[in-house]
Amino acid sequence: MTSKEEIVDLYTDYVMNTYNRTLVLEHGRGTKVWDADGHVYLDFATGIAVLPLGHAHPAVVTAVREQVGKATHFSNLYYNEMQGLLAEKLASVSLDGKCFFCNSGAEANEGLVKLARMWGHDSGRYEVICMKQSFHGRTLAMIAATGQDKVKKGFEPLPEGFVHAAFNDLDSVKAAVGAKTVAVLVEAVQGEGGIVAASDEFMKGLRALCDEKNLLMLCDEVQCGLGRTGHWWGFQASGVSPDAFSVAKGLGSGLPIGAVVSSEKYADVLKPGSHASTFGGGPLACAAALATLEVIESEGLVKKAEEMGELFRDGLNMLSEKFEHIREVRGRGLMVGLVMDQPVKPLTDKLTEMGLIAIPTNETIVRFLPPLNVKESELEEAMEIIEDALAEMHGQAPSDDRG
Repeated sequence: MTSKEEIVDLYTDYVMNTYNRTLVLEHGRGTKVWDADGHVYLDFATGIAVLPLGHAHPAVVTAVREQVGKATHFSNLYYNEMQGLLAEKLASVSLDGKCFFCNSGAEANEGLVKLARMWGHDSGRYEVICMKQSFHGRTLAMIAATGQDKVKKGFEPLPEGFVHAAFNDLDSVKAAVGAKTVAVLVEAVQGEGGIVAASDEFMKGLRALCDEKNLLMLCDEVQCGLGRTGHWWGFQASGVSPDAFSVAKGLGSGLPIGAVVSSEKYADVLKPGSHASTFGGGPLACAAALATLEVIESEGLVKKAEEMGELFRDGLNMLSEKFEHIREVRGRGLMVGLVMDQPVKPLTDKLTEMGLIAIPTNETIVRFLPPLNVKESELEEAMEIIEDALAEMHGQAPSDDRG
């Protein structure tokens, strides 16, 4: 077996250094992962919301094993059953429309923008209003769409066609509408932007504005979709329906797959030859995605995410009364942010050292994205670790309750 040091050396020698990597992970099961030294961790990052069922869920493992023995790839020049079944399932839990399959969230968001541009082309409209502090992916077009300057540096000049308005400020969006505007793109909960939820008034206002101005309302559900917020889709919390939305990350339980999901009204805007993906909707990834959706549905994980998220946030709010550096606890469902008054990288490092994986975002926020099927006992274990890490950071003695 390759040693931990040898694995790190392989990366040093042959992998581009675009990530600040830490642990050498070997395997996972459920909510736990093991590193190369045999240390076990509660995984409350789940690959940044990629594993809604945790690691190696038996239903997904079975579906992948069965499919890999049949076929891993068919060209999209042909039909394949798994893609059709997945499209049917996605439509049934969302807009009752149609799907286009790709490989990632950035590609799904590119698909949204291409759909909007194709729809608005004959009227000369192509600009998409995006939100400040948003995040939509790492392609050139999607960093142009993203409302954070830090992702754009060094890649200028960027593609045109994106303007930015203030999140949760309807007047700002209205002021950005012009003769070339074709759509508004919004996250129901900004993940990379700091676990900030859109208000119901804002989402309803966007829907009304798009209807009034004949614009498409597009939702990026890449991180906040698939039950994570306690709803199948983040936009449902506000009682609105977009014209189309993107989904990826958790869709394939770790296998790369993304999708554009459109309402029936706009499902035929993209024609043969106007958009494509070599690997999008392949039978292997679709088998994993279909199994993922079926487990979320059959095990009632959307409702469970709401309940466990409330329990988790209640626990964190109790800690906010004890530790002065906590400024806020926010989020929806199991998309939770712990807001501090100082950079949180030392805190997330300490959490990892104590056996809990979480990830910083926006410098001062710890982001927690546990599996939707996380157990109450695992939440309690995580809370004990968080309390001990905060106590150390505040110069206090750790809790006596931990064994």
